[in-house]
Amino acid sequence: MMKKLKDLTQVYKKEDKEITQKKSKVIELDERDRKQTYHESGFRESTRNFGDRIALNISLKAIYAKFQNEEKENESKQIKYNEPYLLEKSEIETEIKTKSVVLDNLSEKIEERRVKIENLKQEITNIPLNPENYGIDAKKGASVKFWIGVLLLIPITLYLITFYVSTSYSAFFKKFEIGDGVIQSILDANAFTKSWSDGPLEGMFVTFIPFVFMGLGFLIHIFGEKKSLVNGFKIFALFVVTFIFDAILAYLIESNLYELSKGINSPDFDLSLAFQAVAFWGIIFAGFLVYIIWGLVFDFLMKEHAEKDKINVALNQRKANIKIERQEVEKLVSNTHAIKEYLEKLKGKVEELKRLINGIIIPVKEYQLYASEYMQGWVTSINQNLHGSALKKQELIHSCNETYMLHAEEVGSNQEVQNKIFLSES
Repeated sequence: MMKKLKDLTQVYKKEDKEITQKKSKVIELDERDRKQTYHESGFRESTRNFGDRIALNISLKAIYAKFQNEEKENESKQIKYNEPYLLEKSEIETEIKTKSVVLDNLSEKIEERRVKIENLKQEITNIPLNPENYGIDAKKGASVKFWIGVLLLIPITLYLITFYVSTSYSAFFKKFEIGDGVIQSILDANAFTKSWSDGPLEGMFVTFIPFVFMGLGFLIHIFGEKKSLVNGFKIFALFVVTFIFDAILAYLIESNLYELSKGINSPDFDLSLAFQAVAFWGIIFAGFLVYIIWGLVFDFLMKEHAEKDKINVALNQRKANIKIERQEVEKLVSNTHAIKEYLEKLKGKVEELKRLINGIIIPVKEYQLYASEYMQGWVTSINQNLHGSALKKQELIHSCNETYMLHAEEVGSNQEVQNKIFLSES
């Protein structure tokens, strides 16, 4: 059974090969017969017209028109000529479909990003009103409390600056005189100008010492942000340092005042006497207690600012996201325009290929083979049938050859172009 199948396959292969060979022979015979026909036609027409050059020109135009008609009616050859154009058209149409899908995807992405931008804008409007709806742990009224705290902190800060400028000048640089009152001696209205009059060192010391206390207050706030035993100890140490510094200022001022009113039998001024003096404690609490109030207000402000800052951070993030989304939209729109322009070029190429496919392709190089056969028949007739001297025959042949060359140049068969295409109007 297997042997029979094998023999049968061999028979089929043999038959296919024979069919191919027969087709090839038929094509060769058709071309040979066609050449022979053109040769005989050239011989016959030359005999009728005595090899006349004008007649040759007319005849060449006629056989070229005949060749064109034959090629137009040969559908199998026209299909073969159009195969490259059909293949290119199919490839371009596939690319058009692919690019159209890409274009649709880009349009969807652009629309999605535009919707996202609108949503972000809506969030920017709603977050300050309802931050908890967006997972932001912030108080809606934080900004009101913040500005109230600012209004309180400004006068307290001015008070501390005035107090420490005056007390530091009185403690370290002022020369007390008998007759000055206690309050007048502690709060010197001209402490700032007097310190700079005494010298730049005194002026800078008195000017910048209030900021040392405010710096200590800032550090207390920083350490208080993170609850820990170490930070608690640091805060306690800062309060102690501030209290000690205020006590030093009060002790120096009270000591200077005591020296003015000291009698012959009065004891030297020491801490025990300082602790008994009302002015000593007045100076401490006028500075230290207000300093604590300033620190509490400052800490409250910073916390309120943190609440407010949460909202600002959220708003800034969304503004940054809007900017990014807009940049992406611009890129997508730019890509969309580029693809649309490319699609228009591809569609134009398809239309051009359609015109080529619907047109008629004339193989002018192939025509040259048949035209040369016609010319050979024409020349053969001149040599065989025309009476006259050999010189006249040669002159006529030369003249006819010139006519043939002009014809070949006119139809383009003497150029490198293989085919000439007659485009359809639609």
